[in-house]
Amino acid sequence: MKAICIFLAEGFEEMEAMFPLDVLRRGGLNVKTVSVTGNKTVVSAHQVPVVADVLFEDLKEEDVEMVVLPGGLPGTTNLDAHAGLDRLIMSFAAAKKPLAAICAAPLVYGRRGLLKGKKATCYPGFDKYLEGAEYTGNMVEVSDNFILGKGPGAAPEFAFTLLEKLAGADKALEVKKGMLLA
Repeated sequence: MKAICIFLAEGFEEMEAMFPLDVLRRGGLNVKTVSVTGNKTVVSAHQVPVVADVLFEDLKEEDVEMVVLPGGLPGTTNLDAHAGLDRLIMSFAAAKKPLAAICAAPLVYGRRGLLKGKKATCYPGFDKYLEGAEYTGNMVEVSDNFILGKGPGAAPEFAFTLLEKLAGADKALEVKKGMLLA
């Protein structure tokens, strides 16, 4: 069964991984956290151990519906350096499948030249890695198959943008109301 995959590396930003995970699951979607560390337990940027659903090496590309990259440091640089994730991202980009990232993590797409000519956002200061992109500084930016968020404070809007894209505006509103955010 296809899953939205949130990739966790040592040093990931908790809000940027957990808020989308929570919102998408409340929306009834199949979401998996995927460890790229070789261990199911991944330690976040603020030293919170999180047990991932699956290890990267046990994941099949055909089971991935969407790639979601949380930011945080060194989480982002650890994601950027992962060869298997690189192959998955490049395959998704070539097929125009959905790719999402928030905070520092848009640099993973930017460094690969995938954001050229697109509107993009990321954590201030990381825009220098968004090769050829038009940096907007907006909280969330949707451009073609990319959904990008600015930082931890954008996690709710980022999560609901993902839910709306995958399950529709009505479902996003229903979940917002249930969370007392509407």
